[in-house]
Order: sequence, then structure tokens, then C-alpha cells
Amino acid sequence: MTVEQRYRYIYKPLVLLASLAPAAWLVCGAFGWLGVSLGADPVKKLEHEAGKTALNLLLITLTVTPVRELTRLPHVLRLRRMLGLLAFTYVVLHFLIYVVLDLELAWGTVLSDIARRPYITIGVAALLMLIPLACTSTNRMMRRLGRRWLKLHRLIYVIAILGVWHFYWQVKRDVREPLIYAGILAVLLGYRLVREMLRRRARSATATSRSGSATAPERT
Repeated sequence: MTVEQRYRYIYKPLVLLASLAPAAWLVCGAFGWLGVSLGADPVKKLEHEAGKTALNLLLITLTVTPVRELTRLPHVLRLRRMLGLLAFTYVVLHFLIYVVLDLELAWGTVLSDIARRPYITIGVAALLMLIPLACTSTNRMMRRLGRRWLKLHRLIYVIAILGVWHFYWQVKRDVREPLIYAGILAVLLGYRLVREMLRRRARSATATSRSGSATAPERT
């Protein structure tokens, strides 16, 4: 079995099943199946767990690149697109639970909350930014957009920051959990920053070396 076949038939299905497990748990809790309980406020529990799962998947998506580079396993990138789309799915689910179950499609209240509550404002902003990323995640769109695709998908860094910020502002008392998420995100973004600095330094050193070689006098 080739590496491509292992990812297609083994790794991707396993990642998909693991990612859908939280949704299955929420469905069981919503209908009282398998003895799963969502507590005194099931709607808030559904909303919170969907949002946290979305943030988990978003951070895991950002972890793929460091794992690929540090372990020298390039095929891990095959999982990144699927993880990103699953994160988007949970973000949409989080928003739908809020609009449909919590506010019961009271659009006036929804718009008022978006305008008046900063943590909802940045949460909706993150969702809106995710939409073009999800829509351009196909191979066809990658080819069509070319280098613009890379620039567009760098929005994922802003989205992740807004997601953690949304979580932090939503928590009223114990902020330890969102601070842990903020620390993980800081490490992931810090890794990319250091990597880019090292690459620029290497390119600058290479350019300087070539320039010096070009201007050096011939030896006789």
C-alpha cells in the first residue's frame, strides 16, 4: 500500500471519525441517547462544545505545518484541508445553535447582539473570514487563484486569533482555559515567525555571498 493509499483509506477516515465524535456526543446529549446529559442548560452546552471543538480543530490545522517540517513527513499536509473544513463546519454549527436554538431565529436580537456584544462581533467576523477560505479549498480554486490563494489563506492566522479572543471574552470568570488556548496559538504563530526570520536571514546571506563572488577580482 502506497503512502497516498494509506492516507486515503486509513488516516483520513480515522481523522474524520475522530473529528465527528464530538458532534455525535452532542447529538446523543440533545436526544438523551446513551445516557448522555447536557446539564441544566443544554442549549448553552451545545453551543459551547461546538465552538470549542471548532477552535480545537482550527489549532490542530495550524499544527500540521510545524509537524510536517519538524518530523519531515510531507504527506501530513494531506490532512490539513480536511481539518480546516471540519473546523469551518463546527464554526457554522456553533453559529446555528446560537441563532436557531438560543435566539429562536429572532433576527433583530441576533443583529443587536452582533452590534452590542464585542465577543459576538469578533466571532461573526471570524466566521465571515472562514467562508472564502472554505469556498476556495478545492484544487481547482488553488490553480485558478495561484499565488493569490496563499495570500487569501493567510487569513487563517487572523481567524485563529479572533477565535481565541472570542473564547476569552465569552468566559466571564475562570479564564484559565482560554489562556491555555492563547498560549498554544502563540507557540504556533511564534514558530512561523521565527521560521520566516530564519529564511529571510538565509536568503540575505546567500544574496550577499553571491554579490561578493560577483565583485571579487580575478586571481592571476
